[in-house]
Amino acid sequence: MPAAKGSRSSSKKAKKTGSNVFDMFTQKQVAEFKEGFQIMDRDRDGVIDKADLRGTFDEIGRMVSDSDLDAMLADAPGPINFTTLLHMFASRSSGEADDDDVVAAAIRAFEKKPGQIDSEQLRLMLMAFGEKFSSQEVDDAFGQMDVDEDTGMIESDLLVAMLCAGSAKEGEEATA
Repeated sequence: MPAAKGSRSSSKKAKKTGSNVFDMFTQKQVAEFKEGFQIMDRDRDGVIDKADLRGTFDEIGRMVSDSDLDAMLADAPGPINFTTLLHMFASRSSGEADDDDVVAAAIRAFEKKPGQIDSEQLRLMLMAFGEKFSSQEVDDAFGQMDVDEDTGMIESDLLVAMLCAGSAKEGEEATA
C-alpha cells in the first residue's frame, strides 16, 4: 500500500509541474478564473466554443456578430479549456502595454447601448462575480461615477478614463 500512495503523489506532482501557469496566480485568482470559466462554459463540456461565447454575451445583453466571436476565438492557440484560458490570461497580464485596452474592452463588454452601461447590471456583476465587492464597496465606487439619474446609465468612456487615469496616477506615484 505505501508504494501505491507514493506513486499517486508523484503523479500529482507530474501533473502540477506539467504546466507552471498555475504558479503564476494565487489560489484565489485561479478559483476566480475557474468560476468565470464555468460561467462561460454553458454546455459544461470543458471547452469554451462559439456557442458558449454567444450565450454568455446574450446573458449580459450584448449582441456580438459571428465575426467578433470568431476573432475572439482566434486569439486562442486551440480549443479553450481551463488551462488554455489561464495561459491566455497569463500572457495578457505579462504585457503591460495593453492594460488600458484590456480595461476598456472589459468595460465595453457591459455596454447595453454603444457608450452606455446599465448601472444596476454593473452593480450586480461587481457583487456576484470574480473578486466580489460588498454593497458598501460598490456604493463607494458608484459615488465616484457619474450615473445619469434619469436613465441609470453610465458613460463607458468616462468610466474607462477614470479607471485608467487612476492606474496611471498609481504608476506615477510609484516612480516618484
